[in-house]
Amino acid sequence: MDSAFIIEKSVFIVAVFAITMIMAMYSTWAERKVAAYLQDRVGPNRAGWGGLLQPLADGMKLFAKEEFFPNTPNRFLFIVGPAIAMSTALMTSAVIPWGDKLEIFGRTVILQATDIDVALLYVFGIISVGVYGIMIGGWASNNKFSLMSSVRAASQMVSYEVAMGLSIIALLMMTGTLSLKEIAAQQAGMNWNVFYQPVGFLIFLICAFAETNRTPFDLAECESELIGGYHTEYSSMKMGFYLFAEYANMFISSAILAVLYFGAYNYPGMQWMVDNVGVNAANILGIVVLFIKICFFIFFYMWIRWTIPRFRYDQLMHLGWKILIPLAIVNIMVTGVCILVFK
Repeated sequence: MDSAFIIEKSVFIVAVFAITMIMAMYSTWAERKVAAYLQDRVGPNRAGWGGLLQPLADGMKLFAKEEFFPNTPNRFLFIVGPAIAMSTALMTSAVIPWGDKLEIFGRTVILQATDIDVALLYVFGIISVGVYGIMIGGWASNNKFSLMSSVRAASQMVSYEVAMGLSIIALLMMTGTLSLKEIAAQQAGMNWNVFYQPVGFLIFLICAFAETNRTPFDLAECESELIGGYHTEYSSMKMGFYLFAEYANMFISSAILAVLYFGAYNYPGMQWMVDNVGVNAANILGIVVLFIKICFFIFFYMWIRWTIPRFRYDQLMHLGWKILIPLAIVNIMVTGVCILVFK
């Protein structure tokens, strides 16, 4: 492994980390603006033009706030909880193909931190670990509301991971691979998986809402019942980590949705661009196209939050176990029949 390769990957990983943090930071600003538009008000408009510096002001406020520790015998776990939540939110981006490739100074740069054959299994593994950040934080807070919240979050995430995994099985039967790079490459032009797996996409989308604890699945942090949920006792940057982790998860889940079902960086006429304009121009446009798709899904998350009311907990479990899981199993069976009949 040459030093140029190590430097190239290190720069790329730092760039992806920076982009993820910037997207998470400005998703908070975008959410407040979308909410303001939907509720016919202004939203943030003081810090910077159109409130663009508001996320920086909020970050500085979180850094400057005093650290409070509750009366808990698990002080170490109280600190580890938000660290796990933030780390797992960022680790998933390692296997996402952000583009095809670029030719830079005679080197072919692959726009993916690492390409592993079992990338989808890696993503699901990291997602399943993320629940520990919420569970540990709620339990170590020594607060009954935080504990109730973390138990809710754990059972919700475990329930919806089953349906999410089953929805992916139908996609794997079609693509024949667990590599996100290969799944993206198979969707060249407009050969997007959403046209072949609309039911699987719908199940995956609903489960993504539940996995990120977003409305209408925000039972883990509903203020009307549990004050602030699992981060009630947190302050300063530990609370900031939990808040950032939610928006980072929203960004990464939007990227995974775009890669799995909406063609990733592919767009109509991409091969013509490669032949007539050049590889770099075509693939840079592909990166832009991918981020447009990601931004659409982030907007969709926000739109749903300020439109649909929160479920009751029995409705949440009913949807997961009695509707989504049977529907995902039927989708697998129909996909198998279609593959056998239509090849």
